[in-house]
Amino acid sequence: MAAERPSRKKPTVHRARVQRTERLTPHMVRVVLDGDGLAEFTAGEYTDHYVKLVFPLPDVQYPEPFDIAQIRAEFPRNRWPRTRTYTVRAWDAGSRELTVDFVVHGDEGLAGPWAAAAEPGDEVFLLGPGGAYAPDLTADWHLLAGDESALPAIAASLARMPAGVPVHAFIEVAGAEEEQELDAPAGARITWLHRGSAPVGRELVAAVRALAFPPGRVQAFVHGEAGFVKELRHLLRVEHGVPREDLSLSGYWRAGHDEDGWQAAKRDWNQQVEAEQETTPAAAS
Repeated sequence: MAAERPSRKKPTVHRARVQRTERLTPHMVRVVLDGDGLAEFTAGEYTDHYVKLVFPLPDVQYPEPFDIAQIRAEFPRNRWPRTRTYTVRAWDAGSRELTVDFVVHGDEGLAGPWAAAAEPGDEVFLLGPGGAYAPDLTADWHLLAGDESALPAIAASLARMPAGVPVHAFIEVAGAEEEQELDAPAGARITWLHRGSAPVGRELVAAVRALAFPPGRVQAFVHGEAGFVKELRHLLRVEHGVPREDLSLSGYWRAGHDEDGWQAAKRDWNQQVEAEQETTPAAAS
């Protein structure tokens, strides 16, 4: 007799309200959400907590109350709401304020334009949070590397780093105008890399490769565009022999793909990358 499959946990839908917005840089908008719909929302264990913003299709009538599980069970896939994944920049349980930072490139995309146009009182559905990474207090040093999409998680991680432990953070952005003031422990080395017209990740990979790794066990967080994440995964796993359990690696997005297309292919792509790199002998320590 086949074993019974465990039932999948029903996703929790939170209905949030825009409380305020702030333009942090020319291409980064902060949206602070609040409201009674966040009464069951919790976050704080991880520094890469993320939520999925849910955008109903304008020409589809969905059930009330909004039930994503019911929609996925009863509606054809092409009528499902679209989702976009964003990092929780901050969560204040006392005031029920959820802060999310958005990269905005004009009218490009779905969530970015929504954030740029958001006004107090606007409502949005969200799922989550998920997450898996937080600074390990037993690591000898920490490496953080990412592009704009990973900046909120890197910022949250820097704020949680233990004092007195070496931290190297590499953040690639379009230019100097996209830099932000970040809360970090004394001694943390934050390197801003300006992409200009270069391909995403080229400056970042070069900078991490040039780093003289400090002695001891590193915990590394590398997130952002999938192409450079692949390159840095090879550098860390194969060339430096960093154990898998000390790495948090994720291609948040991939050049030339929207989130729908990338998420559909991401698992197979990750498995292929892992298979290719795990068959390459690690460098001798």
